[in-house]
This record gives sequence, structure tokens and C-alpha cells, in this order.
Amino acid sequence: MTSPGSPSQTRSLIIERLVGDSGEADHVIGAGRGMAERAVPLLQKSLIGELGAPVTVDLRAVAVSRVPEARSDAGDTFAMTIVASPTSSDAMTLVLDAPGIAVMVCALFGGDPDVPVSPIERELSQIETDVATTVFQLVAQALNGSGKRSLELRLPVQRAMSGMEAKRRVLRDGASVRMVFGISTPTDSGTVTVMIPQRVLLATRGGAAGAHEDDHAAGSDWRARFSEEVMRSAVMLEATMPLARLTLGDLASLEVGQIIEFEETAQSQARLSARDKTLFVCDFGKLGQNYTVRVRQPYDAGQDFIDGLMPG
Repeated sequence: MTSPGSPSQTRSLIIERLVGDSGEADHVIGAGRGMAERAVPLLQKSLIGELGAPVTVDLRAVAVSRVPEARSDAGDTFAMTIVASPTSSDAMTLVLDAPGIAVMVCALFGGDPDVPVSPIERELSQIETDVATTVFQLVAQALNGSGKRSLELRLPVQRAMSGMEAKRRVLRDGASVRMVFGISTPTDSGTVTVMIPQRVLLATRGGAAGAHEDDHAAGSDWRARFSEEVMRSAVMLEATMPLARLTLGDLASLEVGQIIEFEETAQSQARLSARDKTLFVCDFGKLGQNYTVRVRQPYDAGQDFIDGLMPG
């Protein structure tokens, strides 16, 4: 993680940490629908070529959502994978439900398309997981795009996860666009759910904040991206300072009235936070009769982690 270099980037970073980067719903849905509709014929052609059997792909829904809701309609048995890009470790989250896996396995191994497939109500086998991985690869390729509008996904996708691994996998919360594709044979159908964070979608579909525009243009973009309700929301700011490093023995021996000295660099390491999210590193000081903090730089979680590994 690197610190942003402009006021517009700093504002975007703060809102992303607090509420998740989001855009106007109509614009997000429109951009997502355009992407999904272009991918449908490509995906159907790829699936038929891979399976050697006729399957039908259709777009069933496009809506704004939150990334952790990717598994909400998948039931107890499903496969999932997360695809990264140069700008995001979770640029795309894909979930294939059990009926979809059954349809794909049946088609791949020459099952009769006019006979209903048996539902999967158990842990996925290795072959079923491999089939799900193949589906995810084809879906990601169809949605990835090319040129300036490409998501630049890191392909091939990672092997699909399932069972408790998929259920317990923590998905980073954030506003997203949800695309639901149907995969069908004459007798059965399943769904592939695709979640793309809005911060990723808007960056490639003209909705991201212009990092290199002047402050006036950035302000207009800011108002366009976030609703007035969000901008009027109040948050409580908290400023904290590091005190000292003590051993557990020292801590256990503290007594009422004992004085603890601040470390020498404590005043320059104050942290400004909101909703348990650290936003800035500040200098602690005093102006007249009031104590103050002066914003010094945006908080860099990566650098803070490194500093914690090498104290002093």
C-alpha cells in the first residue's frame, strides 16, 4: 500500500476505508450490464468448445451489492474463487452453485441432456472442483476485456475452493456490482455469480475519480460518486498516541499513582482514527489552551506492519 499523492486520492482512500468505494447505482448497473451482455456470447462459445456439448448461457441479473453477499444464494454446496489484478487482490469473486456444477459435469462427461441430473448434496469431489475451476477460468476470460477497458485479471484463476474452506473464507467488504449468469441444458440449470468491486469497475469504465484533475474537477467527481446522505454522515474522530513499550512483568507491577513516561518520538506518532479505522499519522501539539493534532501524512498500513516487525 502506498500513500496517495493528491487531495482527490486521499479523499477516495478515506471513504473507501469507511464505507466502501461506490458510484451512482444507475451508472454502476449500466456499466456492469454492458460488460455482462458482451461476455454472454463469448462465454457460451467457450463453454461449448470446452465441453463439446450444447449449453445455454443467459444473463439473469445485474445489481449493486456487497462483496460478502457473493455466497448468499449459493446454498450449502458451492465452489468459489477470487481473481486478483495489478490494482486489487480481489478484483473478481466467482461462485458456482451445486446445480451449475452438476450441469457442467454431466455435459463434460457425455450425460444425456434430456435426463435430469442428480443434485449434489455433499462435499465436492476433486473432479467437480476441477470442472468448477475451468468454468471460472472461462467466465473470467470473457469478462476481462482488452485494451484500456480491460480488468487486467491475473489469469489463469486459482483452483476453486469448496466446503468449509469456501464458507469460512473472509471476503473484504465493499460496494460491488453483482452479475448472475445462468448455465442451462434442456432439463437443468445452475448459476455463476460474479462480484466485481465498484472501485475496480469504475476505474475501467469511466466512473473513477480523476486523480490528475484539478481540485474543482475532483470535487465535481466526488459529488457525482457519493450520495448526499453519505457526505452528510457524521463520524467520531479519535486521536491516540503510543505510550511506551513494557514487558508483561512491568505491566503486572504497575500501581495506582505510578507515572509512565512517553517515548521520545510519541508526539510525532499520534494516530487519527474513525470507526476503528486509522486514517492519518499526526503530530501532537498545543495551540493556546487547547491540545491539537496536525495531520502529517495518510496512514500507510503496509509501512506500519514493516515497522512493527523491526521495532526501534
